[in-house]
Amino acid sequence: MTSADPDDTGLLAPGWAGSPAAHATGDTAWLQALLDAEAALIRAQAALDLAPAEAASAVTEAADAGRFDVRSLAERARSGGNPVIPLVADLTKAVGDAYGPHVHRGATSQDIMDTATMLVAVRTLDLVLGDLERTQRALARLAAEHRDTVMPGRTLTQHAVPTTFGLKAAGWRSLVLDARDRVIEVHDDLPAQLGGAAGTLAAFTAYGTRNTAALTAAFARELGLAAPLLPWHTLRTPIADLAGCLAFTAGALGKIATDVLVLGRTEIAEVAEGTGGGSSAMPHKANPVRSTLIAAAARRAPQLAATLYGALAAEDERPAGAWHAEWEPLRDLLRLVGGAARDAVELTEGLRVRPEAMREHLDLTQGLVVSERLSAELAPLLGRARAKSLLTDLARRTCTEGRSLGELLAEEPELKDVDLDELTDPARYTGAAGSLTDRALERR
Repeated sequence: MTSADPDDTGLLAPGWAGSPAAHATGDTAWLQALLDAEAALIRAQAALDLAPAEAASAVTEAADAGRFDVRSLAERARSGGNPVIPLVADLTKAVGDAYGPHVHRGATSQDIMDTATMLVAVRTLDLVLGDLERTQRALARLAAEHRDTVMPGRTLTQHAVPTTFGLKAAGWRSLVLDARDRVIEVHDDLPAQLGGAAGTLAAFTAYGTRNTAALTAAFARELGLAAPLLPWHTLRTPIADLAGCLAFTAGALGKIATDVLVLGRTEIAEVAEGTGGGSSAMPHKANPVRSTLIAAAARRAPQLAATLYGALAAEDERPAGAWHAEWEPLRDLLRLVGGAARDAVELTEGLRVRPEAMREHLDLTQGLVVSERLSAELAPLLGRARAKSLLTDLARRTCTEGRSLGELLAEEPELKDVDLDELTDPARYTGAAGSLTDRALERR
């Protein structure tokens, strides 16, 4: 039976612990993917009359992770530098003398390891895509509901001009859809790997394969993976593509989380997580835990992706170290993004929006939040230089006298016929926010 792995529980990784992605990337899941690759290889060979059908059935039946000791395999992997070598020995024994010689015939460890990696990635990305879909739907609802909910736009931490929460949510959704599209593209192109000892498929020809392209295609078809044009044992495009789409997804979700963390501060409180986390010392706190964990994933992902990009420079026909350096950071990336996507669903579906706080904050600058509009509107009336001079002076007085910009403008004789209520209303200076939100929501 498969032994439990107490070291793979995610004690220090609450962002992915207990998530579907954690299960899909665990040691047992990876072991099953290795076994699936071995079974698919012999089934492909049998389909081309390169192995007995009975051998394919025997290997497929034996290729059950529950029949193998994952801890023993991990410990024995040290001698050869990868877990495939001890696994092939155990699988051969499990199949028995009659068909054992057909196990792994023609393949090398990297063929099985890389193919299993693609299987684990596809299975994990399926989960991520499901969560991204739920997240984008939740954000679409928020954007539509708050299409005209006015709030301060902030640049370099300061109030700039008014915007709408609907446009902000639509922007978040656009990032999620960008991530989804990248993940789908990578997911659908992830290939099986079959090259033999040095990428020439020589051993397969020695065992009777006349059409190696047909064998590779049959192998990929058995697994539901793409068939590669060439063996990619040192052409690590699939790994780099995974690194890119996963890092982007972490960053896209991290943007949402970072905004929620800022807008959810006690002194801002324009949004709040639906269910906050508690504090071990302060009973009153409802910490934004979902956002915090997503933000943590976004901070880690770029460095993990950098390691995978670094492995592109792989020497010879199998590098000493570059290939091996990929395994853990790739699994970490899959787990981080899988956990972040799970948390993003909870965050967006439960997010509480407080329009009254947003509206209140628009008045914090005493009307200066619309100074850009006033500058544009008053220039034709007063002349550009006079409008700039007047607004600069009144902005100073607003800060020093504690009076609103509208009140000071009303005292100017030059403006007695101007509708200052309309010009100084932040809710009437959101530009194309509404139409931009509508346009963003048309994207599917």
